[in-house]
Amino acid sequence: MTDRSALKRAFLNTTDWATAQIEAMTGDASNRRYDRLYLPGKTAILMDAAPERGEDVRPFIRIAEHLLNHGFSAPKILARQVEQGFLVLEDLGNDRFKEVIEATPACEGELYRAAVDALVTLHNCPLPDDLPDYGPDTMVKVCDPVFSEYRQTVAPGPVDQAQNLFDRALTDLLQRYVGPPSVLAQRDYHAENLLWLPDRNGVARVGMLDFQDAVAGHPAYDLVSMLQDARRDVAPDTEATMIAHYLNATGLDAQAFHAAYWALGLQRNLRIVGVFARLATKLGKPHYVDFIPRVWAYIERGLTRPEFTEFRAVLRETVPTPTEDVLRKLKP
Repeated sequence: MTDRSALKRAFLNTTDWATAQIEAMTGDASNRRYDRLYLPGKTAILMDAAPERGEDVRPFIRIAEHLLNHGFSAPKILARQVEQGFLVLEDLGNDRFKEVIEATPACEGELYRAAVDALVTLHNCPLPDDLPDYGPDTMVKVCDPVFSEYRQTVAPGPVDQAQNLFDRALTDLLQRYVGPPSVLAQRDYHAENLLWLPDRNGVARVGMLDFQDAVAGHPAYDLVSMLQDARRDVAPDTEATMIAHYLNATGLDAQAFHAAYWALGLQRNLRIVGVFARLATKLGKPHYVDFIPRVWAYIERGLTRPEFTEFRAVLRETVPTPTEDVLRKLKP
């Protein structure tokens, strides 16, 4: 038994789940680990977020409690050991949007409209105190892996000049088209982190997971997360319909919102290319390379907008296009 296993067992022994059967769940791209706990007639989820792996459960607790207090379906926290990084969470089930839509494609519109409605409601809620701002400087900084992981792997060599050019162009783009942070942005609001709970009412029908990195951001950010999904194809018609649904519900200026949406799409998807390169080359998860063509296709669609002409030229000069030969270099 490893030390971490012993700590987990000691924690569970202090809870109502001491005698539960434990079944490991499939992990995600993070350092967190999850188990499903079984007792007669009920289940729960154990989150193992080891501090020595850079994890901290306090942001998760904070955002979960905020969402729950405003009527959303985040997992209730049933037990906690904050210092050691253990939480027992309400089990919201297995009906992730991704699998529900795969089983019944005709329901995609209903589920996505419900998720958009949840965002509309969330964006009318007050922000938690001291939520980090996700403004242009931060958004440019988190794109560093595009150079440190992606470009350095596929085209090794000095990158400082290219990265400085890229950073200036992206900063200018975001400052020009993305307004100041104003709403809670979960940052990973997509079909693998949303659960369909049709027995609940209103916004509570959308179960929310993986929100511990939430920030104060632009209202379009989580729409980009959902509609430019790295892990599943979302039809352009569906994307356009859901953006229109959000705008109809909020009354925001459509032209400004669309410009912000596509600018944020460029930022988010470029960051993802770098992160997926790191997951493949440094963390032994080469299957993430297979998502990059889809992500790059979103980037290409954004680059067709006439207001992004200057940024398009800089991107072509500084970041290699992920051709088949380039992608092969990312797989060990």
